Amino acid sequence: MTTSNYATERETTEGKVFTVTGGDWDQVVSGTDPINDERIVVNMGPQHPSTHGVLRLILELEGETVREARSVVGYLHTGIEKNLEYRNWVQGSTFVTRMDYLSPIFNETAYALAVEKLLGVTDDVTERATTIRVLMMELNRISSHLVWLATTGMELGAINMMLYGFREREYILDIFETITGLRMNHAYVRPGGVAQDVPDDAIRKIRDFLALMPKKLKEYENLLSGQPIWIERTTNVAVLDVTACVALGITGPVLRSAGLAWDLRKTMPYCGYETYEFDVPTHTDGDVWGRYLVRLAEIRESLKLVEQALDRLKPGPVMVSDKKIAWPAQLAIGVDGMGNSLEHVAKIMGQSMESLIHHFKLVTEGFRVPPGQVYVGIESPRGELGVHAVSDGGTRPYRVHYREPSFVNLQALPAMAEGGLIADVIAGGASLDPVMGGCDR
Repeated sequence: MTTSNYATERETTEGKVFTVTGGDWDQVVSGTDPINDERIVVNMGPQHPSTHGVLRLILELEGETVREARSVVGYLHTGIEKNLEYRNWVQGSTFVTRMDYLSPIFNETAYALAVEKLLGVTDDVTERATTIRVLMMELNRISSHLVWLATTGMELGAINMMLYGFREREYILDIFETITGLRMNHAYVRPGGVAQDVPDDAIRKIRDFLALMPKKLKEYENLLSGQPIWIERTTNVAVLDVTACVALGITGPVLRSAGLAWDLRKTMPYCGYETYEFDVPTHTDGDVWGRYLVRLAEIRESLKLVEQALDRLKPGPVMVSDKKIAWPAQLAIGVDGMGNSLEHVAKIMGQSMESLIHHFKLVTEGFRVPPGQVYVGIESPRGELGVHAVSDGGTRPYRVHYREPSFVNLQALPAMAEGGLIADVIAGGASLDPVMGGCDR
């Protein structure tokens, strides 16, 4: 018969009374203290500022420690993938650009590459159009990382970083507006090429940006990298090693911050990335600090890629030559800033009746895509962005499904948060850089 470390407790008017006969006090009361195992459930979001209004985290807390975390998505469901089934293949660009609204060019490019693969015209896309796609994607990668840096800085208390990140992003949005006519939701990359050529004004603006941005990156590092609070809030916080990343399907900067140099631009090249000179930044700690360093380094690599793309821009068409596929490009804007110029309309209508009929049918009905299915993956700012496109031979997609990195990467949140402090949930979640427009598509 074993003896207890303490006498049987008894109830008094003052509560439970123990007669301790030996042992550690914490061990004595841990099994019977009514508040020792008390846990509370907290809903962080979907209105919490750090969840961007559309992500709900259900946290089970024991004091300040997170014992269980669950991610709830679906608050921003747009039905974009379903809508694609009711629009022609070119109109799909207008929908997919609105998924991950911080990297619209990547959504459009992945979709265009998938449609071109179904059409069998991948090798027919002109060199200038491919170079423009690389140029636009890398500018978009920089702007996306700037938003991450800005919002994460704000969520961890570095308010100034919020202002600076969005300030520099405005330069890129101004470039996008010059090229596409829109700051966001461009529908610029189309199956077969791009909607219109890059004007000379945009080239000058990009050159100016390339001269400006390296100085700004040094300012960010001076502001954050040596700041004790920033280091404390990011070092050894929300650690996810490479084994966990691979097991959960995590890609992008989160995977590379754990030490694996997996970047589809290198491992499975597309758009001629194998001909560009750039490095794949990695870190080994797999924490928020490592993800911060990787994204800063990726901005520098993207600046190198943008400069190389500019040097490669040779005169030429920006759409495939097959007129049964080529969406009318080189659209000239009218004097009122809306619609096409009278000269462009006159050109279309003055060619021939057959040409006008073809133009009308291509715009209203669209082109037919041979039956089949393909998968195309590209490296977005958040990881592998994949498009599974299925055609039944008609003018509209039978099914288009996106493998969206924001959705997949959110799986890592419980692994990063459980066992840590509630304050670190904010840092860990932010370090994943989820964009809920891509998650809830």
